[in-house]
Amino acid sequence: MRYTHLYVDGNGDSRFEDAQLPLSADGSGPGVAELVSSDQRVEGLRFLTLPSGWFQEQRPAHNRRWLLVLSGVMDVEASDGEVRRFGPGSVLLVEDTTGLGHRGRVVGGPAEIAIAPLREERV
Repeated sequence: MRYTHLYVDGNGDSRFEDAQLPLSADGSGPGVAELVSSDQRVEGLRFLTLPSGWFQEQRPAHNRRWLLVLSGVMDVEASDGEVRRFGPGSVLLVEDTTGLGHRGRVVGGPAEIAIAPLREERV
């Protein structure tokens, strides 16, 4: 499954990369086997509605999280200047929790978003 990864590089700049979440066949159901990912350890799930025109100043993310766009359209700008547009069905793994961060803007809204903060593994 394709998703976009927003991460921070060694210079502190936020950058995008296209990524693929590995899926494998699960023969537990009837009929044709479905493809499933490994479990994603999350702290919870929140839903958010952002009005058209909403804007977030540049900042790092508060925590690592999956962001799923349910409706509306958002532009996200990484600190390296690249802008990507995310619409319904877009999946974004946000991990730029240090460095310069990113900006966000709702360009077609309202935008309904599901946010699932990743659980930080304790050692």
